[in-house]
Order: sequence, then C-alpha cells, then structure tokens
Amino acid sequence: MKPQVNIAVVVDVIGALSAGTLLDGNLSLVDDGPFQSTGQGTPELCTVVAPGQVVQWSALAVDLQTPVEIRRITFLGAGHGGAPEPAEPTEQGEKLDLDVWTGVVPPYLTPGVPYRYRLELQMYEGPYSVLHIDSPALMCV
Repeated sequence: MKPQVNIAVVVDVIGALSAGTLLDGNLSLVDDGPFQSTGQGTPELCTVVAPGQVVQWSALAVDLQTPVEIRRITFLGAGHGGAPEPAEPTEQGEKLDLDVWTGVVPPYLTPGVPYRYRLELQMYEGPYSVLHIDSPALMCV
C-alpha cells in the first residue's frame, strides 16, 4: 500500500468565475491511490483510502496564469460518532502554500462508508472568488 494518496483538484478558473457561483463543469478531481476510487475526473471523486494513509490535495489551474488555492477542506456530518480530522495546509518553508493540503485518514472510519467533504477554492478576489463543492468523498477499505 502506498503511504500517501495524492488528489489533484483541476480547475478551469476562468470558466468558474464566468459562471459566477458554479464549479460544476469547471472542476475535476483525480487521485493516484492504489485502490479502485470511483468518479475519477469528475467532481464526484470518491477516493478509497486506508486508515493511517496520508491524503494530499493539490490545486491546479487549467490556465497556468490564473491562480487557484484551496481555502478550506471540511468534512461534512457523516453520523459516525465523531468527525474525521480536518485537513490542514502543508507548511512549505516560510510560506504557507494553500495549493497543497494534507491530512491523515483516522482509524475509526467505517469501511465502505463515503465521508463527503466540502472543498472551498479561492480564485482571485471579489464577490464570487470563493466557490465550494460538497460532492467529493473519502472511503476506507
């Protein structure tokens, strides 16, 4: 088993900002995990993980000249008696690089149950610069 699963969050920033409030159609997620994740290349990615495994999210803009950062990752209520540990930004030297977030899969997650999370993205500034999606999930084997 790989000790780390990487999730790439690929965003069409110009399309998302043009749509105003929607990430649908402007976002895809893929992972490199060793298990059979579902929804690869869609906003509905369900990444299959194992307890203790590190999960790392990275934000990438389709147009490399338009910035996108992960503002926050919040696990939604899953009804398992305790919330998964929130992901945290990864410290990159002296600069906090919000493109990369890392978390560890806790041991108490129920196998086979998808744990949905809200992925908030920051793109530029302005009234619609922070958009989120609640469809991705992690699921333990």
